[in-house]
Amino acid sequence: MDSFANRRHIIRFIIILIGLIFVVRLFILQVVDSTYKQTASNNVLRYVTQFPSRGLIYDRNGKLIVYNEAAYDLMIIPRQLKQFDTTEFCQILEIDTNYVVEAIERAKDYSVYNSSIFLKQLSAKTYAQLQEKLYKFPGFYVQARTIRKYTSKNAAHILGYVGEVNDKIIENDDYYNSGDYIGISGVEKSYEKELRGEKGVNVYLVDVHNRIKGPYANNKLDKNAKVGSNIISTIDADLQTYGEKLMQGKIGSIVALEPATGEVLAMISAPGYDPDLLVGRKRTKNYVTLMADTLKPLFNRALMAQYPPGSTFKIINALIGLQEKVLFTSSEYECRGAYYSRNFRLGCHNHRSPLNLIESIQMSCNTYYCYVFRSILDNKKYPSIRESFDKWREYLLSFGFGQYLGSDFSNELRGLVPTKQTYDRIYGERGWNSLTLISMAIGQGELGTTPLQMANMTAAIANRGYYYTPRIVKEIEGDFELDKRFNEKQYTKVDSIYFERVIEGMDLVVNGEAGSGSTARNAQIPGITVCGKTGTAENPHGEDHSIFIAFAPKDDPKIAIAVYIENGGFGSTWAAPTAKLMMEKYLNDSISVSWWEQYVLNAEINYNAKTN
Repeated sequence: MDSFANRRHIIRFIIILIGLIFVVRLFILQVVDSTYKQTASNNVLRYVTQFPSRGLIYDRNGKLIVYNEAAYDLMIIPRQLKQFDTTEFCQILEIDTNYVVEAIERAKDYSVYNSSIFLKQLSAKTYAQLQEKLYKFPGFYVQARTIRKYTSKNAAHILGYVGEVNDKIIENDDYYNSGDYIGISGVEKSYEKELRGEKGVNVYLVDVHNRIKGPYANNKLDKNAKVGSNIISTIDADLQTYGEKLMQGKIGSIVALEPATGEVLAMISAPGYDPDLLVGRKRTKNYVTLMADTLKPLFNRALMAQYPPGSTFKIINALIGLQEKVLFTSSEYECRGAYYSRNFRLGCHNHRSPLNLIESIQMSCNTYYCYVFRSILDNKKYPSIRESFDKWREYLLSFGFGQYLGSDFSNELRGLVPTKQTYDRIYGERGWNSLTLISMAIGQGELGTTPLQMANMTAAIANRGYYYTPRIVKEIEGDFELDKRFNEKQYTKVDSIYFERVIEGMDLVVNGEAGSGSTARNAQIPGITVCGKTGTAENPHGEDHSIFIAFAPKDDPKIAIAVYIENGGFGSTWAAPTAKLMMEKYLNDSISVSWWEQYVLNAEINYNAKTN
């Protein structure tokens, strides 16, 4: 009897246990596990992302530069796919069956339930043809979005471009999903969060033919997209266009800043490219073509090319010498056509001798600055050259050399100012002296500067000892504010009282009397006092690079500019007249001597030799 009772209890326990298992499983299916709920929802609901229009970009005068144009992406939800006529499908979209098979597999690998892009950026014509027959292709729908368009073919390096996100971006930022777009370079990248806006979503009921029947739950689950903020850039679109015109057929860069604010008025990297080439379905193909171009049109020379500053650097050594009190306005040095020290010789051009400080800038004497540079490094107030070299380097860093300026450009390089450890490795701690480094007296040797850094240096001189961090954005509409760093003065380590002395020399470089030895009289602008300095950077791969820095007017600077023209020879040959035209165009909105313009536009520069 007890045995029968035990069996009855066991059977009852098993029945209760099985019942509990079913209850728990049912609870998991209905409450905990959302897979089946998701499957059911996806069969009747469609979640359509509403992509916001990116913010527009204007120039400093309110001229529209970048706007949006409607485009259409064909989306796919693999879970909703059914058999369809692939021949008709391919004819409408102008694709082949291999693409269909591969794209469906990619979509399945991403997600069976969630939508992904099947084919990007359909034309309006293709979209219209497909929309009429979309009911025949279950699992597909069209999603509207926008692509970038440009009002001109200029400023590609400044504006940058927009491209599709990669896996790394998706992993690091949960805002983005596969198929989303993001700023890749330029303003589009630096101000991505401000320009992109916020995505929204619409939830729709769909029928068995995958056709939208209407909004779900009276739009209660919908979220409106928030349009991106418009940006007012600092560039002058007319000046930018003019600069790119002047640089046609040349390799190099022009950077123009407003000294009083650090705002970039124009930034030209030549050769450039049409920004429309990196928009739409042909972007990848065009990108490959541009990358293969030996002239490197995608390379932003204004921010990334590292050139020797050449003789323009003499101004910096002059300022350091004055600050260190090893140089005075009255200091004179004799030049016999070269600088000599023991068996060493560094050549100079013909000019009268001896020269004082202001005349040395006016006539760009190499010998003078060899003496100045050595007096800085051999200064007896420092225990050794290693300490004096560190001090000299500190001055350079304070002008923005050898470091990131902190601009709002994403691909700015820091240039090169060597450290004492550099020479310790080459010569040993006691194996180098001021003569070893003498090439840096005239801006050669191990120095590397970007055109942006050179323009920034020029702005610091124009301001008599300080600069504002360069920036490309003037204003962001909406709730966004510019970083406070752009409103802070960055002071050099040279006292303001010394700048007037070198500025006087820069004035004479341009405005000295005929026959006085001035090196850039061709940069004069009628009625405006231009202060400048020529430079010729040695190029081991071909003709020297032509360099010119300048600001104007002298007493109330509105523009500071740096021009580099590769293989252009002397600074006065091409860089100086190019800078003159840019400054005159900006200050007067016209050109007083038209033949100077034709001279630059018709420039014939030999680029057959390999350039650096």
